[in-house]
Amino acid sequence: MAILIFDGDCGFCTTAARYVERKSKTKVRALAWQLTELHGFRLTEQQARERVWLVLDGRRYGGHECFCMLLRIQRKPLLTFIGWLFMTPALAWASRIGYSLVARFRHRLPGGTPACQMPNAKPNK
Repeated sequence: MAILIFDGDCGFCTTAARYVERKSKTKVRALAWQLTELHGFRLTEQQARERVWLVLDGRRYGGHECFCMLLRIQRKPLLTFIGWLFMTPALAWASRIGYSLVARFRHRLPGGTPACQMPNAKPNK
């Protein structure tokens, strides 16, 4: 089973996490970082505040890598392919930028509220 650690204070993130739980071919359990013992996943509060995380097969994927891995475990082959494609060195830069933009403007996305705004959104490193 995969564990998705997300910002439970963000409506957009919560909606997206519930969607992933329902639609993934791999079983995913979504946990709000605010209600999770982060040290059990070798994560700090700061790391959880800065980006979303997926723990799968003993590995941790943060930010754009998490998003790509979530695409790779979807039922639709096209989404799986896109997830693989955007993890390649040739396109990882694009997924970093895309993730950074979504994180920065998540308060403006469907389900987002002013509480979702990240005051110091940082690009994924």
